[in-house]
Amino acid sequence: MELAPATEPGSSRGRLGRPLGALAALGATWVATRTLLVLLITGVLKSPGGDVTADVWMIYHAWYGVLQTGTFPFDDVTWQYPPGAALVILLPGLLPWSYLVSFWVICGIADAAAAALLVRTGLRRGRALTGAWMWVVGVPLLGPMIYNRFDVIVTAVALAGLLALIRRPAVGGLLLGLGGIVKVWPLLGLIGTPSGRRTRRSWTLAAATAVSIGFLLAAGMNGAFDFLAFQKDRGIEVESVGALPLHLARIAGGWDGRVTMNYGSPEMLGPWVGVISKVMMAGTVLGFLWLLFWRFTSKRRNAATMYDAALCALLIFVVTSRVISPQYLVWLVGVAAVCLTVRGSSQRPVALLILLACPLTLVEFPTMFTQVLASDPGAIAVLAARNLLLLAAAVLSCVRLWRSTRGEAPLPPTVVLDREPTAGYPVRPGIAYEQDLLDGIDHPGGAPAEQRR
Repeated sequence: MELAPATEPGSSRGRLGRPLGALAALGATWVATRTLLVLLITGVLKSPGGDVTADVWMIYHAWYGVLQTGTFPFDDVTWQYPPGAALVILLPGLLPWSYLVSFWVICGIADAAAAALLVRTGLRRGRALTGAWMWVVGVPLLGPMIYNRFDVIVTAVALAGLLALIRRPAVGGLLLGLGGIVKVWPLLGLIGTPSGRRTRRSWTLAAATAVSIGFLLAAGMNGAFDFLAFQKDRGIEVESVGALPLHLARIAGGWDGRVTMNYGSPEMLGPWVGVISKVMMAGTVLGFLWLLFWRFTSKRRNAATMYDAALCALLIFVVTSRVISPQYLVWLVGVAAVCLTVRGSSQRPVALLILLACPLTLVEFPTMFTQVLASDPGAIAVLAARNLLLLAAAVLSCVRLWRSTRGEAPLPPTVVLDREPTAGYPVRPGIAYEQDLLDGIDHPGGAPAEQRR
């Protein structure tokens, strides 16, 4: 007995076509855009807003020197990361070039690997290459900054974990746990896992990975979790959603606070900051309480639901954070790209809003960042447009996720065959669950199995 998808023999859905034209276009676009990024970061072409490499050769390289001594840079308030970030900071030291060049190489490899995974997934039956296009186009819209922060590396790991969750939940959980001990947010990808064995496996491996790596780093190095003490004293970062009312009040002459470097980022300190911080934290709590309510009350699922929930959770996390650094947009691009690999995703318009927010992010940082710090009306208009797009994306994501999982809708049946299927290739039992969900996207009516044999 073998499980096979409920499809018509000989149909286009029963054949795996390889759109060579689309693959060639994707490859050419990736090469062209990444070549442009390399020319910008190396200074061959003048980058808008000036040099953005200082974080690597000055801050990351300094951390690298401290970490080599067996201690975390716990006396440096710019170190704001879980202990797993040390692994990423130390990684360029394994390559033979300078720290800066090695860091660029690793970012390029992570970028290429993420694109390859999205292409590989998009070529599967019932999937789409739209996600690969989202990544290939979205990343360069953030400018050369994206190869000068380690977020693209973490995003590639999280993306791989999300894509693995359906077929290999243990591997997916391990990768998301690894991403979580580096930057926390990849753990949000587990919020939508279907209940049962897959959730137990993925959540257990994620927790075990994060805890074990964190324990080993804490045991072997000093100051692994000292960064937590810095969080309570943070202000409102100048690019966050919560900073907008302060910028507007400053323009109107009604705010007499100051903008200064604080814990590694330019923050607004002064009147109303404490109140806004509490409001933002309350928004985070309420958002995740809503997600838990959704998880325990949702009745209808398809192959996209788990990914859609991950994007929704990440948007809530970003828009309610006291900090929105420009590199956070690559997180959203990556998870949105995973959603778009499934044709039935509810988050397609949300992904478009995220894509529109990317060039605005490039304009506000680094092009107009000096004006943002001074609350210049033009620069704040650009920042407000970007943040309102993200806020609209978060609200729309919640609404569409909720609607897509309302009502009873049993999964479409899987045909049980007593001989080799004639559709061209069998579906292994290990992926029958995914195929059921994908068949349900293309056949929402759930036609009886007998009609599709």
